[in-house]
Amino acid sequence: MREHVNDPYVQRAKAEGWRSRAAFKLMEIDDRDRLLRPGMVVVDLGAAPGGWSQVAAKRVGGGRVLALDLLEMVPLAGVEFFQGDFREDAVLAELTLRLGGRPVELVISDMAPNISGIAISDQARSMHLAELALEFAVRHLKLGGNFLVKTFEGAGSAAFRKTMNAAFEKVVVRKPKSSRDRSNEVYLIGMGCRPQ
Repeated sequence: MREHVNDPYVQRAKAEGWRSRAAFKLMEIDDRDRLLRPGMVVVDLGAAPGGWSQVAAKRVGGGRVLALDLLEMVPLAGVEFFQGDFREDAVLAELTLRLGGRPVELVISDMAPNISGIAISDQARSMHLAELALEFAVRHLKLGGNFLVKTFEGAGSAAFRKTMNAAFEKVVVRKPKSSRDRSNEVYLIGMGCRPQ
């Protein structure tokens, strides 16, 4: 708890009005890789408390940000949020319906499971969420669209990268400065969705 309270990114997020320290991760990645552009359609999976949605809404002015999470999220200007479990077919169907057939230019996923403390189980659940996010991205991204996903290095991560390599023209790995050093989280960007 002390580490969280004293974290410079947590303090900066509070001072600058961002929903979470995660906002800085997306800003840093986007400043480097130019994923967010005005007018685009973005889907944010695992959005609560809204740090990534907040950044996306600011950077796609005139576009559309559709956000989903299992947890409640306080409304944000420029973000259409709905609550539901991404692992359920009915929730996926609702998300698809809300897109109204419009192709998505960017899918972002900062989803992570509730940590149980059992490393092998936590890693498996984390990879499962990443795989579901990839399936959604491949199904809904327009040709040439991009996908940003949080993963954790460990069992299944090499196989997941291989799957991403097949789905995108290029896959890059990012570890933002705002990601804690001791964390084994990395962000993968799939650039240029291939025809499926």
